[in-house]
Amino acid sequence: MLRTPKLLSKAEVSVARQRRLEALNLQAIEGNPLDAEDIAMFQMFEHERWSHERRRTYILARMKALAAQ
Repeated sequence: MLRTPKLLSKAEVSVARQRRLEALNLQAIEGNPLDAEDIAMFQMFEHERWSHERRRTYILARMKALAAQ
């Protein structure tokens, strides 16, 4: 049986978006800004209302795939 992924509520997405914007500013201050691809990924998470667990799983899989190259 397939599980339907949990989606964030509009309020949760709003909080996640605010945190992302704050993190982007902090990364820029530290001289390590996110590139356009990373920003687009986080925007996609918000648009699709992905849960934080699903986001984490996606990012970890992406990093493992990059490390294997």
